[in-house]
Amino acid sequence: MTEIRTIAFIGLGVMGGPMAGHLARAGYEVTGYNRTASRAEAWAKALAGEGVSVSTASTPAEAATDKDMVLTCVGNDEDLEQVLFGSEGALPAMTPGSLLVDHTTVSANMARRVDAAARERRIAAVDAPVSGGQAGAENGALAVMCGGSEDAVERARPVMQAFSARIVHVGAAGAGQTTKMANQMCIAGVLAGLSEAVRLSQASGLDMETVYDAISGGAAQSWQMDNRWATMAQGEFDFGFAIDWMRKDLGYALDEARRLGLSSPVSALVDQFYAEVQAMGGARQDTSALIRRLPQGPKQGKSSS
Repeated sequence: MTEIRTIAFIGLGVMGGPMAGHLARAGYEVTGYNRTASRAEAWAKALAGEGVSVSTASTPAEAATDKDMVLTCVGNDEDLEQVLFGSEGALPAMTPGSLLVDHTTVSANMARRVDAAARERRIAAVDAPVSGGQAGAENGALAVMCGGSEDAVERARPVMQAFSARIVHVGAAGAGQTTKMANQMCIAGVLAGLSEAVRLSQASGLDMETVYDAISGGAAQSWQMDNRWATMAQGEFDFGFAIDWMRKDLGYALDEARRLGLSSPVSALVDQFYAEVQAMGGARQDTSALIRRLPQGPKQGKSSS
């Protein structure tokens, strides 16, 4: 098995930029590409300030040429289509025997299409969406859900460990994306319940920190509660994972559920709640801004018994 030394990283946004930076710090030869060239230049300059050398490319094809491995982290199906299959796309430029890992959250159908196209060119592919948000990317603590062959995932694992805390192979091509859909469905449901709980506590005049202390050690505890209870109560939403992206992900999840003949009423309802928050100007706010659609209500005074 060829050792991976040279890597192209396509998509240097709030997730991809830090992930690619971790790879460069780990000693890989990294070439970055971003559709907005100024972002790639800023990424390279920031790493140079740390004494870490990287290069940039002007097209996905240029980035991917002669690389042992290509990683992508863009926005959606259409973006991945462009950077892989477009007129200057990465996939035709890749070397047979190389490895393609897609960290974008896309549809399972797109993941299966990428896998089939890669296999035609004797390239191994892994669909590997991530969870953990911008903080997880910056801290190198992402959770990665992988679909593809066991051999491909194991080849990719040492590289992905540079920015990950957990890497799980969940099945064949598309399985990583379907697992990410399940992840987003769970988050949506938790945030809907958490929003109502925060508003109930506020309207009752309870001390929010005390309520958190009381319930966060039991069955209600969640990552969202631990990290968003206080900020939701304070109306702070300018961080984390944007509602626009959550709606994109839930759309893929609902489409896949329909394809499988399943009903997903809670996820569908929360998706519509998020549409309301988008209409309120919250499209780029964190997903915890779901609480904005619920009026705070009059406080009743602190409970005395």
